[in-house]
Amino acid sequence: MVREVWRDSADNEAASAVFHFVQQLIDRYRDNRPVMPLVVLQAADADVPATVDARVEQIVRRIHHANQLRRVPLKLLDGRGETPYEAALDMVRTLTEKPWETRSSSQYKPFVFPRSRLLGAIEQATADVVREPDPGGSPDDRDERILEQLSTLRWRVSRRGPRNWLGAFRESVRPETFLGAVVIAVLGVLLGEIGWVPTTLVAVGAVLGLAVVRLVTTSAPPLLWLRRASRWFATTSSLAAAGTGYPSDGWSRFSPSGSWRVIRVRAAVVAGRVADAAAGDEQSRQFHLELRVQALLEDLRNNYRPHALDWRRGKRTVPPVVFLPTACQSNGGIQLINAINNVRSRRSEVDPLLLLASLPAAEILRHTPPLPAEPLPTHTGAARARYDNWISHLSIGQSPTAAATLAWVLRLPLSTEQLTHEHAHAQLVTTRVRRTWVWWVMSRTTVACVLVGALLATFLVSSRLADRYCHGPLTDVNTDSVKLVGPDGGPKECIGVSTTTRVRFAPGNELSLDGSGKGVTFDRIERAVARENAAIMPGDDYVTVIYAGPFTATSPEGTRKALEELTGVYLYQHHTNKLRFSVKLKVLTANGGQDMLQQIPAVKKIIEVARKDRTVVGVVGLGRDTTDSPRATGLLQKAGLPVVDTTNSGGYLAKDYSNYFGIAATDEEQADALALVAGQVAGQAAGKSAKPRARVLSRLLGNNDKDRYTVEQRKVGSAMLKKAGFKLSDPLEYSLGRRNSADLDEPVQKICEADPATDALYFAGRVEDVNNLMGRLAQRCAGKPITVFTGDDLTKARFDESTDLAQDVTLYHTALAPMSRGRADGFYPESHQTLEGLLPAGGELPRLPASKPYQDGLFASGQSVISYSATSALYDAASHGDKVNSAAETWANLYAVNLQSMPTGTITFRGFIPYEAQSGHGLDVVEITYPDGRIHSRIICGRPAGAHKVTPAGCPVG
Repeated sequence: MVREVWRDSADNEAASAVFHFVQQLIDRYRDNRPVMPLVVLQAADADVPATVDARVEQIVRRIHHANQLRRVPLKLLDGRGETPYEAALDMVRTLTEKPWETRSSSQYKPFVFPRSRLLGAIEQATADVVREPDPGGSPDDRDERILEQLSTLRWRVSRRGPRNWLGAFRESVRPETFLGAVVIAVLGVLLGEIGWVPTTLVAVGAVLGLAVVRLVTTSAPPLLWLRRASRWFATTSSLAAAGTGYPSDGWSRFSPSGSWRVIRVRAAVVAGRVADAAAGDEQSRQFHLELRVQALLEDLRNNYRPHALDWRRGKRTVPPVVFLPTACQSNGGIQLINAINNVRSRRSEVDPLLLLASLPAAEILRHTPPLPAEPLPTHTGAARARYDNWISHLSIGQSPTAAATLAWVLRLPLSTEQLTHEHAHAQLVTTRVRRTWVWWVMSRTTVACVLVGALLATFLVSSRLADRYCHGPLTDVNTDSVKLVGPDGGPKECIGVSTTTRVRFAPGNELSLDGSGKGVTFDRIERAVARENAAIMPGDDYVTVIYAGPFTATSPEGTRKALEELTGVYLYQHHTNKLRFSVKLKVLTANGGQDMLQQIPAVKKIIEVARKDRTVVGVVGLGRDTTDSPRATGLLQKAGLPVVDTTNSGGYLAKDYSNYFGIAATDEEQADALALVAGQVAGQAAGKSAKPRARVLSRLLGNNDKDRYTVEQRKVGSAMLKKAGFKLSDPLEYSLGRRNSADLDEPVQKICEADPATDALYFAGRVEDVNNLMGRLAQRCAGKPITVFTGDDLTKARFDESTDLAQDVTLYHTALAPMSRGRADGFYPESHQTLEGLLPAGGELPRLPASKPYQDGLFASGQSVISYSATSALYDAASHGDKVNSAAETWANLYAVNLQSMPTGTITFRGFIPYEAQSGHGLDVVEITYPDGRIHSRIICGRPAGAHKVTPAGCPVG
């Protein structure tokens, strides 16, 4: 509902008519921006009594009072000055220098008058110079002094008034006083501390610094020529004739010096005319007044300018209104009306100013009378003199002083009858001008709330991004890796793909390689991969391989598998890029989390990266068999990405997914190899009892371990023992205790106390539980011969002198990397040299054994060799024909890979049929005994990769 702010009765018909007319002009401004006139009220009859003139004046004052609370910008003027010129000029200055009446309750912030302030600075500088004792000299000298004074004022009006504490403080810290005193004091101290040479240098620097400070504080403000007021001053056509030496086209935002010349020339001209006006020159007075009015109107137009960043035109929906209760010749009112009319007529520009004035009946509103003609010279050069005179008069000569009417003045003659006839029943009402929606949208409060809201939202979004993504700053968020809660609610893990150097999965991980690789840490390997990637230059042909492994664990030792596999991937990447093959190799790392339990989110991120980066040709790794393995492989198959697996021995994957290519022997292949030994062990045991006994011991499946490997091993282990001739007793299971350690006390006790005795045990568990098992057997089954078979590759197990082993226990396991059967002897010294290059300058690795280097702890687990082979197979398919192949082409080319002279034999997938079991992988059968208190490990049989099957005769049991 619109708020009513003023109500009164009309005293007469004229008051009601004028009131409604003026209110219509004000209220319609929002809709169609009507042209604002200079409204002059005057009694129609010239011989009316003073009471009638008072009624006319009262109309102006009543309309002024009615609009005071409406948010309409108002100004009631009363000229003061000894002459009409000074009084009119005082009113113009009041409009530009004093606050308007509705400043605190306006629709928008108060008006600003930069053009008027610029003219005010010129006036102040001129007045200061004029008040000086006459030093003599030419007018040019006076202009120079005025310009110097303007520079001192920094082209701004100084605030003059009684000296206060702020002014005193400013004086005390002036560069030439305060800073100078500080510099002198400091130099005095330094002279006694550092000697005269350094002190001199400091003094020179201080003097230069003070000079710069003085220059900045006393010269014109920087970028002054670019300000809107300066541009108007340098380009307005009203001053073009006065500054013919430097016309308006000399100003350019890209030419400070040229623009300054124009501004200074025009400032000198204006200052000269202001000085002449102060001396009483009528022509200069008219020029000065009209220039001031022009600056006022230009400032008002700019305050209503459309397309401004602050949307000011949409906020100010009512015009500024100026009231002259009594305009006459003596108080400068008529001169002001004439000046506004002249400027508007000369420039043909529409400004928003609405003026309402009352004129005494005895006054005659007419143009400013033409100035008296000055005598013109008749001597030689009179034409030039006439031209110069014409130029000097042109600025005001364009004003329509000789016209018959005042074009912009709307005279409203009011008859005596209208002014005296009572009209009390007519109610005059004004209502509050509403602020527009633009004001609410672009108000300080709204902007502040938006900024606060934006900052808060930015903080919340940034916090959420930082909490969700491994690298989550708002301006550089990387969505290819996310933070997920670890197993059993453990610490968050960074899961996904590292596509930026800001995301690293092993930062600060000081887990070191074994054997002669001691000193090469996980952190160094990860950095080395990043350096190899960075060495690939734009324009190089390259393919991208993603290695997916378990980069995080509860302890650094738990990341050893990822360390050794990434080492193999890096070794092949460095080998390939060092040889400058036509297609380079880029490696991205993907973290599947502890024990690969987060491989589904990791695989989804791999697929996202592959969609964005068409150079991605496949995945290496995923070397742990979990319940998520089938789904992960299926997702990659659907995305068109082949998988060259490292140590996952699940034979079902190749049968179900055509994109799966395994380097490791499958569970079935390992079981078949162990069956060659188990049959001989069963035959030996049969001589002691009617039927040899065997049991299968496996992990108890939990809710979070996603252990499919145990299920597969239990199935193939049971089938292998039956095939070998053992009679199976009830299977046993063990659980995981604190810190994921195997709780084997109860199952081992059942094994050792069984009657009849257990001859063989198939351990369908994980390699990390083998040490615990052997220790329990040594304690509980002493004196009882028992043979243990395990399907997991124990080459990565850490058997040392502290491991308890029973002399009557024999352990058989398979090794997935038969390095003794390969023919890549150069691989080991080259790898050792490459890794040594990762140490700090001058660092050296322990020497690698010359004989059987693969037995060194650096390579013994076979993890790095297997990942090296997997990476080489995928790269060979991706770079087939010495060109970059797509992921689909790589998938097809994998069936034709045939890499000979590899560390484990021949890496080939030839003969593999999609959705059929894969075979021909290399493996060794290893026997571990403890006959004399020392661990003895020997390879009893095996085959290289890509070779024939192992026969029973090839696997003799000792």
